[in-house]
Amino acid sequence: MPAYRGSDLALTPLKVVVAGGFGVGKTTLVGAVSEIDPLTTEETLTSASAGLDRLEGVEGKKTTTVSMDFGRITFPGPGLVLLLFGTPGQDRFWFMWDDLAAGAVGAIVLVDTRRLQDAFAAVEYFERSGAPFVIAVNEFDDAHRYTEQEVRDALGLPLDTPVLTCDARSPVSARQVLVALVAHARMRARAAVPQ
Repeated sequence: MPAYRGSDLALTPLKVVVAGGFGVGKTTLVGAVSEIDPLTTEETLTSASAGLDRLEGVEGKKTTTVSMDFGRITFPGPGLVLLLFGTPGQDRFWFMWDDLAAGAVGAIVLVDTRRLQDAFAAVEYFERSGAPFVIAVNEFDDAHRYTEQEVRDALGLPLDTPVLTCDARSPVSARQVLVALVAHARMRARAAVPQ
């Protein structure tokens, strides 16, 4: 993989996908942690989406991602720059996921426990693809708090899939999820190399 050259640092770029259901906080997470002004494709929800987008649990949502979000964060210590690609959450835009996920080192599946069923499609997508992924439970203020094991059981996850909690609005919390994903992806890569 080519390295970026910036000042005296050589940085290895890694593509990361931030996925999940409609309204779980993907755009918020990318924006919270990005060191650049994130590219977003947010559009206002209109009556044209009535019947297409389920607003149960996110009735106050006024905009939605229609293509992708993009952000970047640099970790100079290990010499990494993470290129963050947020997916759209609505079913009608899932055809873009293959392109967004191509070449990614792994994915964050962001989950809202108030609408846990919306996470199943993303979990299945990354399980089928074989890509490393972590579950990040976005702890909305009014959401019930579940244990890691309760979330794992509800989503049918194997023990080797990390389950974390986060506040997608917090740069520190979002950064911790990214660090956990890169560590998980590295561990999976090492395990795949024959000894």
